[in-house]
Amino acid sequence: MIEQAANRPPSVLSVGLKGRCPRCGKGKLFKGILELAPRCGVCGLDYGFADSADGPAVFVSLLGGFLVLGAALWTELVYEPPMWVHLVLFLPLTLIVCLGLARPLKGLLVAQQYRTKAEEGRFDR
Repeated sequence: MIEQAANRPPSVLSVGLKGRCPRCGKGKLFKGILELAPRCGVCGLDYGFADSADGPAVFVSLLGGFLVLGAALWTELVYEPPMWVHLVLFLPLTLIVCLGLARPLKGLLVAQQYRTKAEEGRFDR
């Protein structure tokens, strides 16, 4: 039973959110803030397959926009503050939320891409 658990691949959610290798769960996925490393330093998995494209940006803008806009609307309806209060509060909050979500969501999409063996479509000849 313990041997079977050791052979099980790591959770997509766990490795994606932590920025770890989708195969071994130990090596680093990123070499910079959002730049993928060329390969895993532990198991040697080549990250050349990974192309998350605009996926993380879409999810970040939708989720971050929903959260920040919801907070701004709630603040406006409850307190009716002047416009400068919105700028002082919600511009930095937008940056924090969007930058905070970008790396985990990119890692999650790359891990999911690895697990499902997703790649560009090709025509069979």
